[in-house]
Amino acid sequence: WQGPTEASEATGLLPWLAQPALAELGTAMPCLWDRARLQAWPAAPTEALGASGGQLVDAADVPAGQPGSTPWPAGPRWFSGDWYLAPPGKPNVAQAASRQRALQLLQMVGEDADTHLLEDVFRHDAALSYQLLRLVNSVAMGSRREITSFGQAILLLGRQQLKRWLNLLLFAARDDDERSAMLMARVSLRARGMELLAQAAGLDRHGQDQAFMTGMFSMLGVLFGTPLGEMLRTIRVTDTLHAALIDHQGELGALLTTWETVERADRAGTAAQLARWSVSADTFNTLLLQACGWVLHLTQESLAHGRPA
Repeated sequence: WQGPTEASEATGLLPWLAQPALAELGTAMPCLWDRARLQAWPAAPTEALGASGGQLVDAADVPAGQPGSTPWPAGPRWFSGDWYLAPPGKPNVAQAASRQRALQLLQMVGEDADTHLLEDVFRHDAALSYQLLRLVNSVAMGSRREITSFGQAILLLGRQQLKRWLNLLLFAARDDDERSAMLMARVSLRARGMELLAQAAGLDRHGQDQAFMTGMFSMLGVLFGTPLGEMLRTIRVTDTLHAALIDHQGELGALLTTWETVERADRAGTAAQLARWSVSADTFNTLLLQACGWVLHLTQESLAHGRPA
């Protein structure tokens, strides 16, 4: 997390830093802040940050570029930057096939294909099957029982939730893709954050679901290293969703624009966007923490195994 660099802005963070949800997040996972960017902070917000579980670290910035094309900086343990948004290297055959099957499943679910047809696709890809069951078991959707079959997972999730997890599955961490853990965290936060923002802005349940899907689909081009317009030709989406993704049109496009200002740390732009939705800064900061907590459930397993996240 970068945080504001100005002392006045840092002081304004005090109410947010005191929220119990932030302390819970800091207890559950490392919440790291770049020390160099926070040098101008006064004592009060710095102390509040520490009390909430935030840790100051010396992070080396890694410029955007192909991971592995240049050596990683020597010495630092922590790295910052958007290097993981660079185009991927050429995927191996198994990885490419697995992701294409996930896209195929998304298309089939959208066309309301029979459950046994969906199961048949999973049976042809052991890695895809394992990842789906692991993801579904990790969140369990409030159920105390583990999911042990594709049919059971589909039945428990329902078609709308299955669409979500197939999207997550596309970004699921893979050992042969250095970017995937970071991409999964980022796209999951974007999708869940947009959904919660849509709820705060007064959109109905369908609108909130579409906001989630917009966030997910918006990074398919980054995942595959292909222009998003080309990716959307491989799956059929509604005209409304297509316009939002390609031209940032309509309510969904406006939500995507709002979230992109957040990701750029454009504070003036974010304030203007939130005013458009009649969402206060306090409300947004609360939903941001809720989105982070949701993403935590998806990343805990990777963190437990020591993978970079």
